[in-house]
Amino acid sequence: MINVTIQNFETEVIAASMTQPILIDFWAPWCGPCKSLGPILEQLETDYAGRFTLVKINSDDEQQLAGAFGIRSIPTCILMMGGKPVDGFMGAQTAGQIKAFLDKHLPSDGELAAEAEADEAQELLASGDKQAALEKLADALATNPGNDDARFDYVRLLIELGGWEEAEAALAPKLAEIPRKLRFEALAQWLDATKFAATGPYADWTEAQFEEKIAANKRDFETRFAKARLLIAAGLWTVAMDELLEIIMRDKKWAEEAPRKTMVALLELMTPPKPKADAQVSGKTAAGIEVMGKAAVQEDPQAALVSTYRRRLSMMLN
Repeated sequence: MINVTIQNFETEVIAASMTQPILIDFWAPWCGPCKSLGPILEQLETDYAGRFTLVKINSDDEQQLAGAFGIRSIPTCILMMGGKPVDGFMGAQTAGQIKAFLDKHLPSDGELAAEAEADEAQELLASGDKQAALEKLADALATNPGNDDARFDYVRLLIELGGWEEAEAALAPKLAEIPRKLRFEALAQWLDATKFAATGPYADWTEAQFEEKIAANKRDFETRFAKARLLIAAGLWTVAMDELLEIIMRDKKWAEEAPRKTMVALLELMTPPKPKADAQVSGKTAAGIEVMGKAAVQEDPQAALVSTYRRRLSMMLN
């Protein structure tokens, strides 16, 4: 339990909530219900063993904070996650009621364990140990099959390492969903292109063969599309998109828009993952309190590349 004031609010609440759920208890010394609620909250923080952090704000002493959250009566509890308030309740509650409230929002022990394994996998990937990372991601999925981030990274790595059958099996549940999530559809497109490049009728073609056939007929979309898929399998994604744009420029609807769909998939796969939220790069907190000047942000070169190709695709389609 942490006592919070305007001086440490940014650090102990906003920044801390980026990585750990924070339950704010607005109270006052004269408030009878606050006195009964406080010990229950403190015991639950102990019982939940690190799944959330309890902070207490004296609403009489910290009227700016109370006003920023629109506190009208106390006790009032606000749950903060990712720098933002996600839910809350007013008045004294029983331990059972508060547990139900917390369990609705907090990750389970299994989800936390899976997240930790997925984080370890990212560290292993950064060090170049792809096989160990793959095993960690498999463990994360076994612990929590609902972890879509781990599933995405797992399938992506399987495709890179040639585990096509395992990738298909791990993708299947997500491809059966309606609607499909774009990032899993993108993985399916990449997997299909990789298999096509290895086993399709153009598997043994050289670049010269493709160039000769396309030069003879610039509207030979089948050959162009096959070339693009082989380029995808080879990891030459920007070159593949240039070829796909050539088809789209000449016939937007060819093959039920397969070139457009493939390019959208590549753009999704190339888009850098969103960085974890950082409270330091913001002008205001989620509560609307001015905290810091906005830091200058330089666009990631990969993000800039993706933006360029998105604009090119948009121009072709309009």
